[in-house]
Amino acid sequence: MLALRLFAKLTAYYLAVTIIVLIALQLFPNLRDYMPFGGVEALMAKTRPAVDEVFAPLATPSSGLRGTVYWLVITILGALLTALPVSWVYIAIRNPEDYDQSLVDTIVILPIVVTSIIIIVQNSLALAFSIAGIAAAVRFRNSLKSSGDALFILLSVGIGLSAGIGALELAIVMTVAFNYVFLGLWVTDYGDRRGLKKRYMIDCDPEEAAAEAKEATERKTVDKEAVDPS
Repeated sequence: MLALRLFAKLTAYYLAVTIIVLIALQLFPNLRDYMPFGGVEALMAKTRPAVDEVFAPLATPSSGLRGTVYWLVITILGALLTALPVSWVYIAIRNPEDYDQSLVDTIVILPIVVTSIIIIVQNSLALAFSIAGIAAAVRFRNSLKSSGDALFILLSVGIGLSAGIGALELAIVMTVAFNYVFLGLWVTDYGDRRGLKKRYMIDCDPEEAAAEAKEATERKTVDKEAVDPS
């Protein structure tokens, strides 16, 4: 039932966002000029961009400061709206014992950061290597608990990259496919083997699972104290 509720929630969210965008385009036709779409077509064109154009956004408007601000706001908002349902999937399917709230925040915020970085380094390989050097100097480290967590981080980076180059349509298709494939694996219990601990695909209420895990821990503590009173 939890998988079905999540499926309905995701479907309703995507339909609602699509309807809102279509209504906005009908009311404000000029809004099309500021939508971060079309980057995939440019990337797949026969004529590949030059080296100094690799980091440039592919669909930025050229209508002055106001148009640039509109494009930036819509791009960053689009990255946020695209990443939000990915966090819902992680919250729903993660084993409560290994659940990491900071990773949920990272899934939502990372696309915005990556989008901004891609825009900053546009038309400048020097800036790109400078930012890479700064990141290496800071040496951010986080020990992920499973390879599945790395998938969510990689997807968040992909959303930011797609939005930054004006290819938000790629981010949308990528996240929709990712979310529904995860749901499909969840419903079919794909790859399950009896007796193995599940890190994902728990088909129960997260709060109930967390309560059961807490009770099990308390029972182990009581049993240990009974065996070793000292």
